Amino acid sequence: MHRLKLGILLLLSCVLSLQAQQPKRLNSSEIFEAVQKLNVLASVLYVAAHPDDENTRLISYMSNNIKARTAYLSLTRGDGGQNLIGPELRELLGVIRTQELLAARRIDGGEQRFTRANDFGYSKHPDETLAIWNRQEVLSDVVWAIREFKPDIIINRFDHRTPGRTHGHHTSSAMLSMEAFDLANDPNQFSSQLNLTDPWQPKRLFFNTSWWFYGSREKFKEADKTNLLSFDIGVYYPSKGLSNNEVASLASSQHLCQGFGRLSQRGSQEEYIEFLKGDALVNNENPFAGIDITWNRIKGGKAIAAILEKIESNFDFNNPSNHLPKLIEAYKLIQNIEDDHWKTIKTKEIRSVIEACLGLYLEASANSPISSPTSQVNLNIEVLNRSEAEIQLVSYKWSTAKEGIAKNITLTNNQKFNFQDDFVIPESISYTAPYWLNKKSTLGMYHVGKQELIGLPETPRNLFVEFNLLIEGTPITFIKPIVHRYSRPDKGELYRPFEIVPAASSKIENKVIIFNDSKPKDVTVTVKAGKNNLKGIVKLAHPNDWQVHPEIHPINIANKDDVQKVIFTLIPPNNQSEGLITPIVEADGKYYTDERIEIDYDHIPFQTVLMPSVSKIVKLDIEKRGNNIGYIEGAGDLVPESLRQIGYAVTIIDPKDIAPQKLAQFDAIVIGIRAYNIKDELKFKQRFLLDYVKNGGNLIIQYNTNRGIKTDELAPYELNVSRDRVTDENAEVTILNPEHPLLNFPNKITQEDFKGWVQERGLYFPNSWSKEFTPLLAMNDKGETSKEGSLLVAQYGKGNYIYTGLSFFREFPAGVSGAFRLFANLLSGGNESQP
Repeated sequence: MHRLKLGILLLLSCVLSLQAQQPKRLNSSEIFEAVQKLNVLASVLYVAAHPDDENTRLISYMSNNIKARTAYLSLTRGDGGQNLIGPELRELLGVIRTQELLAARRIDGGEQRFTRANDFGYSKHPDETLAIWNRQEVLSDVVWAIREFKPDIIINRFDHRTPGRTHGHHTSSAMLSMEAFDLANDPNQFSSQLNLTDPWQPKRLFFNTSWWFYGSREKFKEADKTNLLSFDIGVYYPSKGLSNNEVASLASSQHLCQGFGRLSQRGSQEEYIEFLKGDALVNNENPFAGIDITWNRIKGGKAIAAILEKIESNFDFNNPSNHLPKLIEAYKLIQNIEDDHWKTIKTKEIRSVIEACLGLYLEASANSPISSPTSQVNLNIEVLNRSEAEIQLVSYKWSTAKEGIAKNITLTNNQKFNFQDDFVIPESISYTAPYWLNKKSTLGMYHVGKQELIGLPETPRNLFVEFNLLIEGTPITFIKPIVHRYSRPDKGELYRPFEIVPAASSKIENKVIIFNDSKPKDVTVTVKAGKNNLKGIVKLAHPNDWQVHPEIHPINIANKDDVQKVIFTLIPPNNQSEGLITPIVEADGKYYTDERIEIDYDHIPFQTVLMPSVSKIVKLDIEKRGNNIGYIEGAGDLVPESLRQIGYAVTIIDPKDIAPQKLAQFDAIVIGIRAYNIKDELKFKQRFLLDYVKNGGNLIIQYNTNRGIKTDELAPYELNVSRDRVTDENAEVTILNPEHPLLNFPNKITQEDFKGWVQERGLYFPNSWSKEFTPLLAMNDKGETSKEGSLLVAQYGKGNYIYTGLSFFREFPAGVSGAFRLFANLLSGGNESQP
């Protein structure tokens, strides 16, 4: 029985997953491919650490060529990386990267799984990784993924035998996979999982190797390949009009926030996997050798195979509905098989094939994209059969209703039926939000209370409509999520997920508010209504040594999704102080403290995230000189707004507008993170920036990766950017030149300024430079040599050229006082004579 429960949950999680675009309608070629997949009972689990680690070439090959059910288990959601398309970092970046993975899987045909591991940033060794993650819990999650997905083979992206040679998360993913391979079939290991699933033993474990892991193509050519299997993953798919590596390129290009948009590839290309453990290989050609991946692997499967093989070999591309009688026959047989795992999977697959063959259109669209508990929702139900098949709509029922609505309507060919209905959202319903963000996480782990949720890419939708049909006399139920379908004149028909949100939410625009003196500041709180006629009050929770006026503001918002802005005056204490403020909305006897965050990019579905509405307030002991700052944006950071917080006038400069007269007006120019990696114009404008320094300007360049720098003249003198980084945010910092002006004016920088840093000290430090540069700081991770390239300054002509790999872009949003004080000094460089 517990296997059946899990099967139902997995079915719902797949059926209710929403797409960025209009729901997929299969054409004849895609229906044929789905029939082919119906005839294969193979499973492959690919294991790595992050979004973008996955080899989409191999996932696509297994899914589209072998026709195996293929999933990617990413241990993390990529929360610790950077974002090239917007300002979202940490948890919100994890939401984006989760959706980008799902977008990639929709293209390469795979499925997606996760663990509860939190991507805390770069790690140099698995010992550090597994100390920050809860090793046992992540191992449990990998075992759970194996037991739930039941793969025949597992393929690791990384080598478990090379700790310290790559990202610690990478090696950890392979190490945990190796261990879980042996534990998944042991009922004494993580036995509480067995209330929902069964032990499972995969047959083989492989490592997806390549020449890169051997150091060079020459070394790989000479290596012993006894245990290696290879595939030509450049195979061409006529039904798609694409080769496998073209499909893979399209899939990996979905990782846009990481800058993975790329040209497609074609032609023969070898991919290698190394046998690690499990059943001995029969030969070195087929990873499934000796594993029955046909219907013969389950009792009663032979009869199903006979039907499906006949459909496949005589498929009618002009009228797929001609196969309906045999598909219904196979569907009935699948309902009688004893293997609950394959019954669930193949029922979902054949139901989709039947739906596509009939051209069924079943949709439940709400009149609004959001609603709140106890509110009424108006639905437009659309039902359409586009075939000559005998189909009857018996009834439909939304998920919160006790009984369905009887219809008993015959669906004649191409006759559309529309029904208007409404229902009330139950008060007890959960809000729509990423389930792993419902509770506060630790540095290394997300907290998920329900075992059945662990690993799912999204929160299962709890509002859907069941369409109960009678197809050629056979009852079949189709489940469709409630969506919001609408149009825009400039984009046409669009879809949004239907979301359940709180009746009220609130936010303070700035997540960090800096006071560099004792003057009061106005703080704007925006209250957003999740229902019509929202009435109540809002107040501001604050530390005891801060004052707020007034104590409350009345709230009266007539329309759902409208906002009301109120202003509180916040008065800091005289002394340096830090704390948190939270808006609290009281309405209808309830308190609301969450912010509703909306993420809207064209390549992923619209996302609604609920997180505690909290801002950090900092009374900062800081001095500054100079005022007008020019900022050339890089890969999306909040540095400009942070500088405005401490009183600078910041002007964003478009690289195309860089010219001597434009630059001359600024006291300092700041270059955003990775700007020299992504801004082509800087290749041609760098000479103007260096002339600005030469003429007395102050130029601050934040970190760039050491690959793909657009200019050969990054600095006026020799400067070599490396991969050196210090990942321990608490690593000891040595001040190399205590008397240097940048460490003394206008703020005296001490060890205290390096306390409270988050995620890391910095990254991509230069590791060699000319004598003109002066290193100011030294730091290192445990067991490593000292790194002195985090902050370098050189006088060039009359001005200062400063290069820093310190992670100011992370420290500012976290309100780290010392980071603000140090950066103020960098901006003040050359202004020591000012009062």
